[in-house]
Amino acid sequence: MQLTLPQADGALCTYTLVHDEPPFAAAIPDSSGFNRVVYAAAHVVMDPLRSADPLDGRPIVDWDTTLAFRDHLYRHGFKVAEAMDTSQRGMGLDWATARELIERSVAHARTVPGADLACGAGTDQLIASESTKLADVQAAYEEQIQSIEGVGGRVILMASRALARVARTADDYRRLYGDLLRQCNHKVVLHWLGEMFDPALRGYWGSDDPATAMETVLVIIEDNADRLDGIKMSLLDPVREMEMRRRLPAGVKLYTGDDFNYGDLIAGDGAHYSHGLLGIFDPIAPVAAAALTALARGDTEGYHRIIAPTVPLGREVFRAPTQYYKSGVVFIAWLNGLQNHFSMVGGMESARGVAHYARVFQLADQCGALTDPPLATRRMQQFLQVHAGVPS
Repeated sequence: MQLTLPQADGALCTYTLVHDEPPFAAAIPDSSGFNRVVYAAAHVVMDPLRSADPLDGRPIVDWDTTLAFRDHLYRHGFKVAEAMDTSQRGMGLDWATARELIERSVAHARTVPGADLACGAGTDQLIASESTKLADVQAAYEEQIQSIEGVGGRVILMASRALARVARTADDYRRLYGDLLRQCNHKVVLHWLGEMFDPALRGYWGSDDPATAMETVLVIIEDNADRLDGIKMSLLDPVREMEMRRRLPAGVKLYTGDDFNYGDLIAGDGAHYSHGLLGIFDPIAPVAAAALTALARGDTEGYHRIIAPTVPLGREVFRAPTQYYKSGVVFIAWLNGLQNHFSMVGGMESARGVAHYARVFQLADQCGALTDPPLATRRMQQFLQVHAGVPS
């Protein structure tokens, strides 16, 4: 199969697909055999027929398709990280809709044998101002924690833009996180989200210096180790992540959120390894599941052979400005027929250019992430015709 694709310089070139048939789509793994704990941070599917003025109005979610996508992730052995930044928290998805997403997703998981999920608790219902106090931030967190645990969910404690603005010292973080963790009924996953994912989080944990910030995080973890399942690190810094996981107390997991270097970090260095809580698992679930199955069998070479070609795709989807990665994630879901349109909450599909989407198509083909190559090719041609006037 061939099609015409634009390049970064605006030229048009003929591209021949590597895979006429999906190499991994038919293989559904036995996730009980995985030797890593892996969460896929899942996106939401909006209803474009009922969502007017997406830049300004509250999004209307296509709940059936959104939950069906979670079924897709569960079938491939993944747990779901619900209502995270991949779902456009703070970038179009308001707290009221996120709360409904959590309620529906937790209820849906109970109907799926073996399904498991954890849900993001943040402070995005609070718009911080000069008058905002730490107590206001804590109250916002507590509202979301109570909403999640009230429906039987477990908490991923997301980083807070409001806290980044209001906190003055590392002790502010230590006290607030300690108070929150003592209130939770189940073990919690912390989330260290770097400013490349959200510039408003600059200086989180009380310092612009990552090494200093790490010391604060480690104190919080050591103070609350019995209340923690783990911490997700999303810094795109594998050296710092390896240092962090080496220093964690026994029983506290390191979940990589590094969508550039996850392959090696999950494989490990012989002494330590990372688990996974990743947005890139959303578009590459069948490929990643095959790789994780090989890793669990002790076939490290097979794991790397399968997972390595997905890394260039991850680096393109998550390239700077990194916060726009959601558009590439949803684009692949549309190419694969997991939703019938490429419209996003807040009009986020416009965040990347045509050449980016063409490159995503190529890299998804090359790593085997296109689960229906003929359908994906037709949709790519339709997209290019409408958005760039490229003839089929």
